[in-house]
Amino acid sequence: MSEGRSLLTLNARYISIAHTVCAASAFIAALIVGCLLHYNKIVENAHYGYPDEWFPSVSATIGDRYPERAVFQILIALTSGPRFLLLITSFFRYSGTKTTSQNVFGLLVGVLRTVTCGGWVYITSTDDHDAHDVFMIAYIVLTIPWDTYVITATPKRTRLRSYRLWTCLAFFGTLVPLIYWFIQHKIHRVAGAYSVYAYFEWSLIILDIAFDAWTVVDFADLTLVLQGTELGFQLKQETTESSSVETSAYSVNDVGLFEIVINTINAFMFWSVITGLPLVVWYFSLWELAFSGFEVSIVANIFTFLLLIPFVKKFFTYYPQVSRFIGVLAGVGSYKIHQEDYRLLANGIACVFMWISLANEVHCYSFDNKRGKVYATTFTLGLILTSIAKFANYTNNPIWPIMNEFNGGWNMTGLIIGLVSALFTPRSKSTGTTVSAVENTPSFLITSVGLGALLFSLHAMITDSSTMITWLWEGYPHVGPTAVPHGAISITVALLGAYLGLAYPAITSPIFVVLGCISAAVLYSLRGWLGYAGVLGYTIFLTSAVPAYFNQASKFHPGKIFTLTGLINILYLLAHVWVVAYAFVPAGWLLRERTDIVLGSSTVLVAAGLLSFNKLSAPQIDVSSALCSVKKIIYPLIVISGLIAYIRLPTSDPVPYHPGTNMFTAGIWTIHFGLDNEMWASEGRMRDLIRDLELDIVGLLESDTQRVVMGNRDLTQKLAHDLNMYADFGPGPNKHTWGAALLSKFPIINSTHHLLPSPVGELAPAIHATLDIYGELVDVVVFHSGQEEDVEDRLLQSLGVRDIMGSSNRPMVLLSYLVTTPLEGNYHNYVSDKSGMHDVDPTDWDRWCQYILYKNLERTAYARVSRSTITDTEVQAAKFVVNSPEAQSYSQQRISEDDVPEEMRFPLMFYGEGVRGHAYHVFDEPRYYE
Repeated sequence: MSEGRSLLTLNARYISIAHTVCAASAFIAALIVGCLLHYNKIVENAHYGYPDEWFPSVSATIGDRYPERAVFQILIALTSGPRFLLLITSFFRYSGTKTTSQNVFGLLVGVLRTVTCGGWVYITSTDDHDAHDVFMIAYIVLTIPWDTYVITATPKRTRLRSYRLWTCLAFFGTLVPLIYWFIQHKIHRVAGAYSVYAYFEWSLIILDIAFDAWTVVDFADLTLVLQGTELGFQLKQETTESSSVETSAYSVNDVGLFEIVINTINAFMFWSVITGLPLVVWYFSLWELAFSGFEVSIVANIFTFLLLIPFVKKFFTYYPQVSRFIGVLAGVGSYKIHQEDYRLLANGIACVFMWISLANEVHCYSFDNKRGKVYATTFTLGLILTSIAKFANYTNNPIWPIMNEFNGGWNMTGLIIGLVSALFTPRSKSTGTTVSAVENTPSFLITSVGLGALLFSLHAMITDSSTMITWLWEGYPHVGPTAVPHGAISITVALLGAYLGLAYPAITSPIFVVLGCISAAVLYSLRGWLGYAGVLGYTIFLTSAVPAYFNQASKFHPGKIFTLTGLINILYLLAHVWVVAYAFVPAGWLLRERTDIVLGSSTVLVAAGLLSFNKLSAPQIDVSSALCSVKKIIYPLIVISGLIAYIRLPTSDPVPYHPGTNMFTAGIWTIHFGLDNEMWASEGRMRDLIRDLELDIVGLLESDTQRVVMGNRDLTQKLAHDLNMYADFGPGPNKHTWGAALLSKFPIINSTHHLLPSPVGELAPAIHATLDIYGELVDVVVFHSGQEEDVEDRLLQSLGVRDIMGSSNRPMVLLSYLVTTPLEGNYHNYVSDKSGMHDVDPTDWDRWCQYILYKNLERTAYARVSRSTITDTEVQAAKFVVNSPEAQSYSQQRISEDDVPEEMRFPLMFYGEGVRGHAYHVFDEPRYYE
């Protein structure tokens, strides 16, 4: 290059930055303007509009409306300059790794690809649909040789080549679901399919821009010089010296109580957000009874791969407050979003930043084994704190996205505390140790897989103090633990495990690990107090293992190990659902009713990691001073748990609503897992209707919520407490049903849980309980039949329930979900001489699911009450009299309400318009009989 006056010297990476900013801002600006000005129009397609479709496609956003079309085209035009400079710079950059002909080919492909890009962005689908599609397809096809050219030109065994390869694979991998959802929209005309398609379409845009954005790394040592005589390029290699382990601003100080409190609060927020996401995803799956498309949100667990980008990791290392703040704001603050899909989106974003926070902080604390161990303990304490909050709030986390100020939520309080705590998140100047700097390197695979299994196990088993207790529940009379007060014992033992994990390194010893595995086996195999011994041992095993795992995980790059950890966590979350949802998911038979596989394999993986860590020589760490601070948190939490248990203990025996009449009111309600139609927790509204209808006995179906996708909740706890009723949870979560529960104002003398024959479809749970009603033993059967598609299942189940009902000559009521037409088919198995049962109203033809049957009782009234927005199923209720001379008459004659004593009538408040959206319906009035 000839000498001349230098007019401009510019680092070539600014070309990459300019290209990325211009391209990204064009799409982002168009999306924002379009949503603000023409939201309903740009989400509308040939088949559906809002609310069936809710997210606009790229084409509709950038080309259908003014001014967003103009905004996009102006900004994308500005991208052309940096784009051609990027192509020219790449040509010179790769001249050392490619032949001249290969470089010319790469440059030609790049130019053609740029031209086709101009074709589909300036000729929109509205202008010329065919031309738009041709240019779009040509652009995607040319992306293959362009990406191949760039990747192969990048030096082998470098992070940059790996980053480019994975971005490329992600781009083309996204085409698969993109095409699938386009077919669902175009051919099958599925509502909402185009919005899901749009998600993947926008993902392609992001990945495409990201692929070219990697040039910011590639061009970092390349300088563009503009001289007075000619334009040329000059290479300048910039070198920096850095140690693999840097010191932290905190490394010379001890761990203070304030830091421990902040990290514990942050962990509480982490677990609250992480456990809330599957719950809101479940809402959409529940309505579809299949994949809704929103399940893709759980990939938020693996977005820690963003930490593989050096400047992303560096940013969040120096500013951990940012990711914590965004996580709390989007997650806890999402309760202000009333539109369900946007609330889910906010929680997905929150989870991304929460996982990034955890991964980066675990890695950064590796500079100081003591601080890292204390940090791990605060992570466990935050988990246990969520369990305490749920214990106090009847198994609902008060800052979940399904809670608000009207149903017992403390969202605003949690939001303020979480945001303040996020701002005080300790900042480490360390980038963490590297594997090469560690003498005794643990296995990357064993560590990441074991950590994924551990985090899943903590989520599935420890996030609520009653979850494992429901595994042990076998009905009345019960000999063993109950949620109250023994939930406080479970919490105390979890706190003990957190303490042991900090104080004693022996938790990785073979003896301890074997005891943990035995405890898991006891939990799975035994019931009662022996089973509870397994619960407590398994709890200690899990909660004490966190410091050991975090210590070993910190020795690897957080983007790598936590991405694999998150993937394992996702696989276990899916398996945890598959064991019960096998009838509604692909290849469901693989894990049908195989909780043993999920529990056993996760325990073995956690144990394998601990045993491998035990073989590594580790320095002894003096944590005595930190133990004092940790105890200052543990002791108050134990006391608080005990007080909660005491406050929640019943203060009086249940009393029926009309004790002097020998009458009781029984009802059946399918409650849709306690989420109302607007995705809010509905226990309070359910309680109000049950109370106002004066139901002495009520069967609840679809009531087992002790799973990660349902929040590990127990709906019967709040209902039984507020209504002062006895409760039978029904078959536990380890029985793989959707749940059947019984609430009663009368003592439950005995109850047996049944699983009816289900060779193909979902398991059908039943409770056969004997109640003491005004001194007479009365049987109540609560039953949920299988789904409509499984004809053989429903036949076998009808025969099984018939035999249960026929096995007792006592007065009996069946509160059920039968899935049959009145007076047809399996109806004649339920109502038959062998069962001895009679229909509460054979003339009520407008039934399919819920039925009330009875025998040896006098029936006096029957009503159906609308559900409002609580669920998708009404309440059916009937009134019966025990010890009545009319018990065997089964008369169908109707009489006037005026001829019935007032205390034996249904409440007047539900006539006409009713209250809170609940009213008598189908009939003009409740049905009364002689």
